[in-house]
Amino acid sequence: MKTATRLNAYLPHYNNDINQVFKELKRVGINYVDINFPQQTIGIPATKMKQMLQQNDLCPNGMEMRFEDHYLNGDLSNLDDRIYRDAIEMCKKAADYCHAIGGTMINIWSAHDGFDYSFQIDYLKVWQRIVKACQEIADYAPDIKFSIEYKPYEPRAYAFVDSMGILGMMLKDINRPNFGVLLDYCHMLMKHENPAMGAALFASQKELFGVHINDGYGVHDDGLMVGTVTPFKTLEFLYYMKKYDFDGMYYFDTAPVIENPSQETAKNIEMLKYLLNLLDRIGMDHIETIIQENDAIKARELLLEFMKN
Repeated sequence: MKTATRLNAYLPHYNNDINQVFKELKRVGINYVDINFPQQTIGIPATKMKQMLQQNDLCPNGMEMRFEDHYLNGDLSNLDDRIYRDAIEMCKKAADYCHAIGGTMINIWSAHDGFDYSFQIDYLKVWQRIVKACQEIADYAPDIKFSIEYKPYEPRAYAFVDSMGILGMMLKDINRPNFGVLLDYCHMLMKHENPAMGAALFASQKELFGVHINDGYGVHDDGLMVGTVTPFKTLEFLYYMKKYDFDGMYYFDTAPVIENPSQETAKNIEMLKYLLNLLDRIGMDHIETIIQENDAIKARELLLEFMKN
């Protein structure tokens, strides 16, 4: 099982020394790493980053794009051509860095592509700019998997790519085999989507490249520990990834504030293993049989089986 977690949760506890964080991740049981680009690479050449990962027996998964500062009015859709080109070139630099450390994936959360008011943007023009940017990025590094992580809102009132439906449509227009989806569990709850539905649809099409697993109450991006608020939804989410042979990384996108990050990570690993093992104990074939019955009473009985095991 491939696991990773948010480096931002650890860095303040280790004097922002990423090598010390890597040592702690190894100790707590994490085996893969995603690095925020460019923030967590500043001043660290790719050769040095690769060396630190190897010394701590950590595998590089890839990069998490973070657009800040002058991108406030758009990332891959910015109407200022200079900023638009800058965002595209930053993704290309991330691909170069990813290659150099031995990573295979880049996740794009374009936080500022969206709008706050009616009549503020030309929706079709924004759509076309994002599609064109993604195509250029994909063609620049065809051996890298690129994923889009959608979120319905925050920091913009409306995110442009806000749901499984919009992203599914956009992937058709991007039309590149190395472009897919990263599903963030909390973001799906915020959109009032059932995370399992997204997992089933994208994983069955081999378009599910990654997941951010966490939990929340569906209003904000709570980033709570895995399975603590919606355990049954989490189980169903994991069921479909298991059914469709998801072999990507489980990234714990949880945000400890009061909690010790290492303790939280250990509990996330424990919960993930428990839930995956629970699916095996109940039996994937048995679960599939219940689903095919399309019977709410039998589905309720299955939930009770989960609780008894």
